[in-house]
Amino acid sequence: MSQFSPAPLGADLPPQVAGSQDVAAGGLGQQIDLRRIYSAFRRRLRLFGAVALAVFVAVVVVTLQATPKYTATANVLLDTRKEKVSDVQEVLSGLPADSATVDTEVEILKSRQLAERVTKALDLEADPEFNSRVHKPEGLAAVTASIGAILGATPPSEVKLSPLGQQKLHEKVVDTVLSGLSVKRSGLTYVINVAYQSQSPQKAATIANKFAELYLLEQLEAKFDATQQANKWLSSRLEELRGQVLQDEATVQQYKIANNLLSASGTSLTEQEISSYNQSLAQARAQVAEDNARLNTAKQQLARGSNGGDVGEALDSPVIQQLRAQRAQVSGQVADLAGRYGDRHPEMLKAKRQLSDIDAQIQQEIQRIVSNLQAKAQVSSQRASAVAGSLGGAKGALATNNRASVKLNELERNAEASRTLYESYLNRFKETSSQQGIEQSDARVVSKAKIPTKQSSPNVSLNLALGVLLAIGAGLGAIVLAEMLDAGVATAEDVERRLETAYLGSIPLLNSVADANGEAPIDYIVSKPLSSFSESFRNLRASIVYSRLGEPVKIVAVTSSLPGEGKTTTSVCLARSSALQGLRTVIVDCDLRRRTVNRLLKTEPVIGLLEVLSGEHTLDEALTFDEASGASFLPLAKSNFTPKDVFGTVAMDRLLEQLRSRYDLVILDTAPLLPIADTRVLAPKADAVVFLARWRKTPQHAIEAAFRLLQGSGAHLAGVALTQVDMKQQAKYGYGDPGYYYAEYKKYYVS
Repeated sequence: MSQFSPAPLGADLPPQVAGSQDVAAGGLGQQIDLRRIYSAFRRRLRLFGAVALAVFVAVVVVTLQATPKYTATANVLLDTRKEKVSDVQEVLSGLPADSATVDTEVEILKSRQLAERVTKALDLEADPEFNSRVHKPEGLAAVTASIGAILGATPPSEVKLSPLGQQKLHEKVVDTVLSGLSVKRSGLTYVINVAYQSQSPQKAATIANKFAELYLLEQLEAKFDATQQANKWLSSRLEELRGQVLQDEATVQQYKIANNLLSASGTSLTEQEISSYNQSLAQARAQVAEDNARLNTAKQQLARGSNGGDVGEALDSPVIQQLRAQRAQVSGQVADLAGRYGDRHPEMLKAKRQLSDIDAQIQQEIQRIVSNLQAKAQVSSQRASAVAGSLGGAKGALATNNRASVKLNELERNAEASRTLYESYLNRFKETSSQQGIEQSDARVVSKAKIPTKQSSPNVSLNLALGVLLAIGAGLGAIVLAEMLDAGVATAEDVERRLETAYLGSIPLLNSVADANGEAPIDYIVSKPLSSFSESFRNLRASIVYSRLGEPVKIVAVTSSLPGEGKTTTSVCLARSSALQGLRTVIVDCDLRRRTVNRLLKTEPVIGLLEVLSGEHTLDEALTFDEASGASFLPLAKSNFTPKDVFGTVAMDRLLEQLRSRYDLVILDTAPLLPIADTRVLAPKADAVVFLARWRKTPQHAIEAAFRLLQGSGAHLAGVALTQVDMKQQAKYGYGDPGYYYAEYKKYYVS
């Protein structure tokens, strides 16, 4: 396309420079053109009004036909302050006071499980508002039901459902119940608003209160179930731990017995025995020392010549004391008898013999005492040795017991751990058992739902306001959609911006600029040469002439992308307008299939273009002179269509050169580009190609497809001209377009 299309403005500039030019030229104003928006709105005003009115009427009808509904609201507070009956840790702790917890409880209130409980508690499956099966038919439905009953048809409410059908019906009822529920948090507080909307104000209040009531009950049940499950688990666990404790303690006792580790008062018997042996040994050794000391003392006294009377045991002996008393008495008698009778007196001798006997007895007693001391010392020593031996045996047994105590300590620790764990579980079991019956809900109802006195839905004033906004939005949306779907080209700006080619002018629809009274456009241009319709063709010719600066433009090919876009009418009008201005003009009909020029001129020639190209006739024999305007026509004769390529021949080139030399303007009325290939062959032979597009009808993609066909052919595209333009509508299309000012300059022309 770049080979025959002028580059858009600013295409050769760097992006920074082009962007700065855009900002300097208007910045945001170029991106958002309020005049263009207003023009689009103005030309689509009828569409906007129709869509807006339809939407508003629909809103009004829906509002008036809607069933009145009432909304009741109960307020539930998540209570962070709770009564503390006992200082016992709860099984299921209370809810933390944070925002996430409140949002979670809101979702619980909206849960399906809670809705099912409310449905069951209030038997909403039997309510016609929630169950369509029990809804009594009204109007036409009631008549139909009556006819069905007469014909013996079973009413829908009496049709027995399968288990799956009953489940689906139940789920549908629960869905309906949930659809009327609205739960939301009140700002950033701990208050949750539970609102319910129903057709009955009493029912709305009842259901809202039931949701709040069952929500609190569900919290209590959750805590009760948690406590009950904890008690059940603790009870079974206690039985296991009790058995474990008994087993561990029995193992300890059996090990003690097996390893002689019996104890009393916290001390093993071996340790008690060693302690006793130590005491006995100390006493025995002390006794040995004492007995040896007495014996040694007695021996020392006897060794020093003592008769033993001064030995401590002798002094303490009652026998010796008695004998000494007797000796003292006998000694007294001896002294008395010595003084009276002398030494040889029989009584004296008798007394002396008694005294000697007593002394002998004393000596014997002393010897016995000393012998007794020796025996006691020997016995004490033996006793001490025996105690020391027993102590050594006990110490050996203690060493053995100590080695066995290592395992005993492990067994005792296991038993103690089992006992401690058992006691902790037992205490927790007693605590949780005491909690049953004193569970508290984490929330409370601060305000029960009251029976509403006015309906909440539909809100007529709000619906009407929303209806107005929706209508305006729908109307604007329809305009936007229509503009987006409008693929046609309407203004000079569309041609230059969207097609990136030159705009040659607009050919108005005759009825939009003048009252032609049924006169054909090709005739009107002759009868009204000073009209705005005629002026449009003069403008078109001027645009064509100056489409190639510095080069003459004599041969002009007129084409389009699709049929029916006014090529022949434009060609004939352009030829007559040029001829009326004194230019030697000829129009050549190059549409071999339709021969539209003949139909417009209402002639049926015998000699035409093909006969000239074949050499059967001369050019002058084929030309037809238009007496009304002075233009010449080279038509196509009837029934002379040929599938051969006649336009790519040398004969066609010679004909065009001959026409160029004889006429100031040669107009080639060609076939449309998309369906016919002839135009692609003929277009490069013309000085300029005028591309026609029907105003708002020819799709942009069709024009672009035609442009692609012309690429590489060497044809010079002069630009695009819009045909069949409704100037009254064109005035609504865009600020800056020539048609926008039609109302200002139409009086300048003669009708």
